[in-house]
Amino acid sequence: MTTSTSAGGIPRRNTWASRFDFLLACVGFGIGFGNVWRFPFLCYKNGGGAFLIPYLICVVVGGIPLFFLEVALGQFMSQGGVNAWLIVPLFQGVGFACTVIVFLVNCYYNVILAWALFYLFASFTSELPWDSCDNSWNTYNCTKVRNSNLTGINTTLVNGTEQPYKAIDPTTEYWENKVLAISDGIDQPGTIKWDLMLCLLLAWSLVYFCIWKGIKASGKVMYFTATAPYFFMFILLIRGCTLEGAKNGILYYLVPDFARMQDVGVWVDAGTQIFFSYAISLGALTALGSYNKFNHDSYRDSVLFASFNSGTSILAGFVIFSVLGYMAEKLGTSIDDVAESGPGLAFIAYPAAVARMPVAPLWSVLFFMMLVLLGLDSQFVGVESLLTPFMDAFPKLREKGKREGFIAVVCIIQFLIGLSMVTNGGMYVFQLFDYYTASRIILLIAFCECVGISYFYGINRFYDNLEMMFGYRISPWMKVSWLLLSPVYCISMFVMSSINYRELTYTRPSGVYVYPDWAVSIGWFLASLSTICIPVLAIYHCMKFTKAGRVTIRMSFPQFDQLVGLFAAFRRSEANGAERASITTPR
Repeated sequence: MTTSTSAGGIPRRNTWASRFDFLLACVGFGIGFGNVWRFPFLCYKNGGGAFLIPYLICVVVGGIPLFFLEVALGQFMSQGGVNAWLIVPLFQGVGFACTVIVFLVNCYYNVILAWALFYLFASFTSELPWDSCDNSWNTYNCTKVRNSNLTGINTTLVNGTEQPYKAIDPTTEYWENKVLAISDGIDQPGTIKWDLMLCLLLAWSLVYFCIWKGIKASGKVMYFTATAPYFFMFILLIRGCTLEGAKNGILYYLVPDFARMQDVGVWVDAGTQIFFSYAISLGALTALGSYNKFNHDSYRDSVLFASFNSGTSILAGFVIFSVLGYMAEKLGTSIDDVAESGPGLAFIAYPAAVARMPVAPLWSVLFFMMLVLLGLDSQFVGVESLLTPFMDAFPKLREKGKREGFIAVVCIIQFLIGLSMVTNGGMYVFQLFDYYTASRIILLIAFCECVGISYFYGINRFYDNLEMMFGYRISPWMKVSWLLLSPVYCISMFVMSSINYRELTYTRPSGVYVYPDWAVSIGWFLASLSTICIPVLAIYHCMKFTKAGRVTIRMSFPQFDQLVGLFAAFRRSEANGAERASITTPR
């Protein structure tokens, strides 16, 4: 990456030293926890290999076009998520909305990294702590299934009382009682879990020292954090495929059920998964693109990124389900009984399967090291994308010493917010953030992005800008997507996900916890923090409809002058007609 100093002594914006740096940054940020624990489960749940059909359609219609739109916008404007939208001032609120979302996501995403670090450290032992029921956190219901047996004797029961007994796997108890020490509800926050808090502090420290010197330093770190997970993934894949029962797990994952494609929910899952794995509507892609040289071919990189991202998701499914097949074989049960989604897959199902493998600690270390690296590069790119709009608005923050101090303040603030998620009731807070801050809201923001560029800035105008950057005319498919397909895709996903809205719950061994109304209200407040930026900024720019305001409207709608001209001509003709009428009409 190259850097220079302006006449005033303020460092200018950096640019990537090579195309490979930019591509690695995109891969590092976009490929994260969702590729490992969300996509494989969705594929298995929604018809196996048949799910790939709606998924790949959504990649072509929404994933690649929206990814490229955000990157190209940042590259053309050479600005981060907020200032880049000065290209269409009426839609500058989109940039602010993305910044709010990435701030909130950073607060809870690093908590997942803290969990992974906790498990990683716990794996450095001769026997995994979640493999037995002989620990202080275990309860009477803890049952290690592979060691359980029932022997019948010749007994006649005359009278007795039945006492219900619910067996709980030691891995579940380790997660619930040891790692989370979870309370009975969000209204019982309890105290901070200091061991988990130290892991969170370590996670934020790693993020800080990866980015404190700028993306020049973080780019070097990315060469390891973005590529090493593939090394671990291939090792785990080879080991998983050699296990007994692995074939059954992979078949459950891939065997197509084409009848499921008639289910609208399958298409909604495919569409929303694209947003999770392609990191759309977070402002990060615009920030990453802004560090490209003006003539960098980001169109080609967008297609390459899509191949990497989707390929990694499919590969992760083989890694996960080969081991789950082994676990089901050992327990004598079906894949349905062991497959989970979300944190439950990474911190309960997979560790439980690993614990039953020979040399279990080794495979556990490899798996959680992979998770740590996947989360780390996603997190520090997310923080960098949050910093970029501030650095653009206040260039003096780029000066040596000021940048480091500002980054420290931002990290500390997000760390303090994250402390609420490492208490006894922290999991409930985590779920609240995850469910409301970056789910269906990002679909609405992506819709606004398409409308702003295509219909207000002008799709032909933007295409001319891209041709000026790349030196060639890109595929007309992008124009069709931005004008029609992507907006319809985004708003359809938003409407269908809103129709299918379900109250927030958390499932525990003791039952299903339903969030109280006041907690749900907080969730909707978090969601509104981002979306409110769009109309507020639009109203602000409309209120500036003075002479300066007319310039703002003209920039937002290039056909504005034509409309003003037509309106003026209409008024003149109307006035002339009235004048002629006054002359010819008798008094």
